[in-house]
Amino acid sequence: MTGEKLAQRSYYGKALADLAEKDKNVVVLDADLAGSTKTGNFKKVAPERFVEVGIAEANMIGVAAGLAVSGKTAFASTFGVFASGRCWEQIRMAVAYPKLNVKIVATHCGLSVGPDGATHQALEDISVMRSLPNMTVVVPCDAYEAYAATMALAEMKGPAYMRMGRSEFPVIMSQDCKFQIGKATVMREGGDVSIIACGQMVGAALEAAETLASEGISAEVVNMSTIKPLDEEAVKATASKTGAVVTVEEHSIIGGLGSAVAEFLSENLPTPLVRVGTRDTFGESGDADELLKKYGLTASDLVAAAKNAINKKR
Repeated sequence: MTGEKLAQRSYYGKALADLAEKDKNVVVLDADLAGSTKTGNFKKVAPERFVEVGIAEANMIGVAAGLAVSGKTAFASTFGVFASGRCWEQIRMAVAYPKLNVKIVATHCGLSVGPDGATHQALEDISVMRSLPNMTVVVPCDAYEAYAATMALAEMKGPAYMRMGRSEFPVIMSQDCKFQIGKATVMREGGDVSIIACGQMVGAALEAAETLASEGISAEVVNMSTIKPLDEEAVKATASKTGAVVTVEEHSIIGGLGSAVAEFLSENLPTPLVRVGTRDTFGESGDADELLKKYGLTASDLVAAAKNAINKKR
């Protein structure tokens, strides 16, 4: 990591602006949040293909579905709590069921929303979207991967949900990184324990691996940027190699990355596993970094979880 910090949503906006010129079939919809979601970047380049529906998120999904039926690639954006909650029925029936080419891209997810509090901290959105048949679920680890993932989603046919935070996160990937849907990336090789992470927690995982290395523990870090379809081969490979797994996500451990990995391992390769994430709880208002610490989502928490997982295999 270089120490540089960038917001994922800013690079989502950059990707949309580039797509506006590259692919005339792309249309973008927003629900009165174009400044926050950065979809306004697309509007500046292609205003005739930008649809502002106002504060009517469910209607936005219906319009996106209609555009997809007519052959367009539709990107629809709003905050995570609205995308996964207020729009869920419309996404289920109008997008997932008919397998339409609509990409729901949510910003302001997780605890990074900070002071906005529990009502705006989406901690169950991965679970909600992952449960929908036909839905691809993507959680990029930084701004550069968010850009690459947006470009990849534009080429993919079918429904998808991409999750991003609000804050600026440390840059992890290279600016010219590639993104392949359904493929994990091994960020650091290790032999004692595997830390499988998504979103901004990949940075915390790498930091934890450094601390563990100083104590003589070799941790492998895997960036699982696609939650569905899960890269089962990558999970199997790293679990077979280390014999102990930690999952970490800025999301509930119920139904998210931890659940996906646990489901696969329990049926295919029973392995000691520790899931790190929020428990059966809502968030609360506060500074984002303080909340991450309170909910056990810091590098030091991952160090403890890794040692716990290693002890379980002894």
